[in-house]
Amino acid sequence: MKAIIPVAGAGTKLRPHTYTQPKALIPLAGKTILSIIVDQLMEGGIDEFIFIVGYLGEKIQDYVKEKYPQLTAHFVYQNERQGIGHAILLTKDIVGSDELFIVLGDTICEYDIKEVLANPSSVLGVKRVDDPRNFGVAEIDESGTITRVVEKPQIPKSNLALVGIYLIRETSGLFNCVENNIKNHLTSYGEYNLTDAIECMIKNGAKFQSFKVQNWFDCGKKETLLDSNSKLLKKFGSNISPDHQFENTIIIQPVSIAPGCDIKNSIIGPNVAIGEKTIVNYSIVKNSIIGSFANLYDIVLTHSLIGSDTEVKGESRSLNIGDNTEIDLGES
Repeated sequence: MKAIIPVAGAGTKLRPHTYTQPKALIPLAGKTILSIIVDQLMEGGIDEFIFIVGYLGEKIQDYVKEKYPQLTAHFVYQNERQGIGHAILLTKDIVGSDELFIVLGDTICEYDIKEVLANPSSVLGVKRVDDPRNFGVAEIDESGTITRVVEKPQIPKSNLALVGIYLIRETSGLFNCVENNIKNHLTSYGEYNLTDAIECMIKNGAKFQSFKVQNWFDCGKKETLLDSNSKLLKKFGSNISPDHQFENTIIIQPVSIAPGCDIKNSIIGPNVAIGEKTIVNYSIVKNSIIGSFANLYDIVLTHSLIGSDTEVKGESRSLNIGDNTEIDLGES
């Protein structure tokens, strides 16, 4: 079995951060969105991955090769973003006849991957949502078999959203349906969606079972990313290198502080993740994500997302600052 992780999206809702950093590499609870997904799949015994990359794809490639040298990793470029279905088709020659486990590159869920892989059928992950109109939606019968899937229906007949986890047993059927949709220009909202290809498979007789994920962490925009950071810090627990000595500093758990940080005269936490070699002095930081090589001085931050190589000085603010930025909030 091979895993496919599409990470070619531009992540426009997380700008300015995604101008310089792929969305999948945004820090989250001391890890990255991508590393959480890969670690989860490796727990299920998967060791061959296909990463579909696009904008800033070389950063994804460098990250995977450095952090996961033990993996068999393939990188496929989607130069024109025409939808997830189109992206999956680009992997056809690498996949061959192998079965597939597809996880979208911003999908972090709690579920038992070994239990899912043990299911002999193709399987789709679902979660009940209040407003399913912005998602792919699954309609299921009493046995949990999926009878229909629809991309962003205006009048949903179900509130079960597709979370972005797909176990595909009939790989040839998937590729045939994607190719048919592209040949006949069958799109949803201007893209060749994976949902439409799966609906084609269902109409052709393929059987899909559903499984409900326990939690679904939204990483799509600043507010939900910070909320997910808080929840995952509580789940993973605090992570602070044992050699850290923070002078005159109070740490309020849970927090994640990467190696090489210099923190003095500050209060850190709760729900704070700080990247490596960041300097914090005379500051209060809570409910925030701070990138690597940042420099915070005389600042109070809450509900903030601060990029790497960033310098911030001054007073209390809620900020959303990209990489390679210098801001002085002090008096002129």
